[in-house]
Amino acid sequence: MMPQEHSRAETHRSGSLLLAVVTALFVMLSALHAQAADPLRVEGLRVVGDASRARIVIDVSASPDMRWFLVRAPHRLVLEFADVEYRHEDEPVKPRGLVSDIAFGPAGDGRSRLVLTGEGAFIVENVEIMKNEDAAGHRVVIDLVAGSDRQFEAALAEQIATTAGTEGAGLPVERRFTVVVDPGHGGADSGAKGVSGIYEKTITLAFGLELKKALEDTGRYEVHLTRDRDRFLRLDERVKIARRHEADLFISIHADAIRHRDVRGATVYTVSDSPSDAESAAKAVRENLADQIAGYAAQDAGDEVSDILADLVRRETDGFSLRFAKALVGQLSDEIGMIKNPHRFAGFQVLKAPDVPSVLVELGYLSNARDEEQLRDVEWRAQASAGIVAAIGLFADAKLGAAE
Repeated sequence: MMPQEHSRAETHRSGSLLLAVVTALFVMLSALHAQAADPLRVEGLRVVGDASRARIVIDVSASPDMRWFLVRAPHRLVLEFADVEYRHEDEPVKPRGLVSDIAFGPAGDGRSRLVLTGEGAFIVENVEIMKNEDAAGHRVVIDLVAGSDRQFEAALAEQIATTAGTEGAGLPVERRFTVVVDPGHGGADSGAKGVSGIYEKTITLAFGLELKKALEDTGRYEVHLTRDRDRFLRLDERVKIARRHEADLFISIHADAIRHRDVRGATVYTVSDSPSDAESAAKAVRENLADQIAGYAAQDAGDEVSDILADLVRRETDGFSLRFAKALVGQLSDEIGMIKNPHRFAGFQVLKAPDVPSVLVELGYLSNARDEEQLRDVEWRAQASAGIVAAIGLFADAKLGAAE
């Protein structure tokens, strides 16, 4: 081969090689571009929990480009994703408990929003993106807990200050010691039936209204009722109301009935996983079945995480509950008849707010004719209310004094 022909062949081979390299690079870059252009896929969405706490888990194909923010009226949590495709629409997600509505759709500029509407105010306890350990993809985990309007507004003000560089919401508003009174049962759940035919729900509502007035007449407390008429409330809704009002104390009012008609007197219960006695355990089982008796399926509490901080809050709350129970037994013993060993404990669901000291007061037994007569007597109820008001005063003084 002549030198000139050899040069032409080398040039041809070099050109072919360069073309091949360029083509390969083009194909590779095109593939990478196509891969990068693939939208994030939301492949699953589920909600677990009840009216006081909810966990939302969003299954996604990759780690998302995401931000979240709060919106008021109504209370909403908005999650904004870059370029997302929803793949879970064949199985519509049903809102439950604390989450009353779920909506999603485009937000412009290649972004999409998922909007979670709360059944009232809530606190965003956690938003976390986690890589799946045993499968491809990631998941977004959101924990919400029931809160007060003040807490929601404070979080909203902090959000505005963080994102817009504005000042905070100003000086905190002074608040009074807050008591939530919970008249047990109601609506389809009549509770126990007295020897004369009167229902527990009627007695507890009358007493709850009278106790609220007695507390308000002191001018010292902010008082809320879980119900002020004959209506049904799930147990978790009662807890949620206490948390929404940032209650310093929650008092659930009841009047039981048992087979042994000679048993009478008032009892004060606090929450514990280990019941104090068989009768208290049975009492807790009866009260915890209230939702199902009224025709409402039990709510799944979900897989909420218990951490050291939550345990410490729970222990401190239990300590306050025990202190109030002791004060209450002392005051009621001077005002009305109490059962033997009047402070008892068991796993009452309605007393399980992690940050609200709570007691359940059994005013007496409707199965006992003398107790029922007292429970129907306005003067006796006023006397019992006076004992509870006095115990709340002692507890409030001690708690506020410790906080100073």
